[in-house]
Amino acid sequence: MKRLKQVNIGLLLGAGIILSICLVGIFAPWIAPHDPLAVNLFARLQAPSWAYPFGTDHLGRCILSRIIYGIRISTIAALIIMFFTMVISVPIALFTGYVRGRSDNIMMRIIDSTLAIPDIILTIAIVGLLGPGLLNMIFAIVVVRWASYVRFIRSLVVKISQEDYMFSARMSGNSHFRILKRYVLPQIGMPIIVFSSLDIGKIVLNIASLSFLGLGSQPPTPEWGAMLNDATNYFQVSPYVMFFPGLAIVLFVLACQLVSEQLGKYETTVGKEAQHVGKKPLIEG
Repeated sequence: MKRLKQVNIGLLLGAGIILSICLVGIFAPWIAPHDPLAVNLFARLQAPSWAYPFGTDHLGRCILSRIIYGIRISTIAALIIMFFTMVISVPIALFTGYVRGRSDNIMMRIIDSTLAIPDIILTIAIVGLLGPGLLNMIFAIVVVRWASYVRFIRSLVVKISQEDYMFSARMSGNSHFRILKRYVLPQIGMPIIVFSSLDIGKIVLNIASLSFLGLGSQPPTPEWGAMLNDATNYFQVSPYVMFFPGLAIVLFVLACQLVSEQLGKYETTVGKEAQHVGKKPLIEG
């Protein structure tokens, strides 16, 4: 019981940080103290003050306002990437992991060839061919990340398909679609949530990295990675222009990692308890 309370506290803390960041982004027009695109050369590189809590950048723009509006770019892009990655990977993983055979072997060879190249290098190569921009960056990250999801989800499906109750479900006359819907999907739901909650932080980090390299969001769009890129020439003079955007990225990524870790511990605890009492899904004809 004590362990469960600790897990819940960590989960609530991580989820609360993520929810707070998202709410700040949603209500950015009412929370941001200044226009994130307004240029004021007379106020350039000012230190944090009451008027500019995080200071100003080299063009006199409010860093806090740009960070707040940057939440929209990073989180929305990450959610779009996650959505399309799931739409592509889940059906492929269910089919290949459940049916197996030649189609599974062909798909796994394609996945192996995709995963053989480091993610960031392949993503940069795709964006370099398509040209810099937010949409091209989203497309490139989806093309790169779907393979790892297919491999992960397929391994779960293969393991579940070999359980005794799955053979009983087939012998009971259930259709393949019913088996996948009723007995496979509920079993893989929580592991996918744990995996994706950790990966959403990595996606935000990838978005910031590509924007830092000039391949993602283009100026004057307020995006965290692009803000770091703008601040590189002024870091020694005004370190806060790079510190606060970097802090926003670190905070969001650590919150996602905390949520994933706590969900993983909870899943492990529940799985052990279910195995201890011999709990198995009920088979219905």
